[in-house]
Amino acid sequence: MKNLPMDLLRAFVSVAQLNSFTKAGEILGRSQPAMSLQIQRLEELVDEPLLSRIGKNLELTEAGESLYDYANQILTLNDLAISQLSKSSISGKIRLGIPSEFATVLLPKIVSRFAKAYPNVTLEVNCELSKQLLSKEGKASHDLILALEDKPSAIGSDLVKTDDLVWVASADHNAQKVSTVPLIAAAEGCIYRHRAIRVLDKSRQPWQIVYTNPDLTGIQYAIQEGLGVTVLAKSTVPKNLKVLSPSARFPDLGKVGISLICSSRNKKNEAVNLLIEFLKTSLT
Repeated sequence: MKNLPMDLLRAFVSVAQLNSFTKAGEILGRSQPAMSLQIQRLEELVDEPLLSRIGKNLELTEAGESLYDYANQILTLNDLAISQLSKSSISGKIRLGIPSEFATVLLPKIVSRFAKAYPNVTLEVNCELSKQLLSKEGKASHDLILALEDKPSAIGSDLVKTDDLVWVASADHNAQKVSTVPLIAAAEGCIYRHRAIRVLDKSRQPWQIVYTNPDLTGIQYAIQEGLGVTVLAKSTVPKNLKVLSPSARFPDLGKVGISLICSSRNKKNEAVNLLIEFLKTSLT
């Protein structure tokens, strides 16, 4: 009976999530050659190739996809067992600010995994527009903020990744039927709303706000009912909606930056730093 070493599984999952041996090595404290060697050892153990390189991207093979699900479950159980048996001293409360657009997609994964691994840490999550989170009052009332940035090139070391902004419609809705683009958006101050209006005005495409809702779930229901289209970061598009290809009617929207901003008083807070790593892994 073969055993799958935990360090090899963690290396494999990290490489798959980050799409990079180098980035995974940085998180795990290993060199790129060491990471490659660990993946090779794991492939020898299961007697199957797990990753294939297509251009600049790494993709899971069929065997890799099967092992990835098992590996995640094994690592979650391992981390939970270690946390509970070691009686981790990490405790406290973290006030996390997150854009509502990300809450539906990201929070269930983060809260579930983090809470199981660190049961003595309480997450107090507040969902608002990035503009409000990044205000003086917003920064003062949160320990950690996940925020959208309109100009990724202007962001400093807080930048985690950039994401494409895309037009989104219901799976069966024909967005070409009417001459005026029917927009579904959050309230004034939303980066997505501002970007949509800006590019439509620039291309002289008529538009009209037909529905406003601050919550992604409410926006999703409105789209499903065929009320109009919206703009989302590509990584947050629900599976039951479709992404519209850029065109004269729906111009290219560019990118948005996603940053993690930690208050200076929490730079050395172990619980906050652990949450930062959880968030970075989930985002990338």
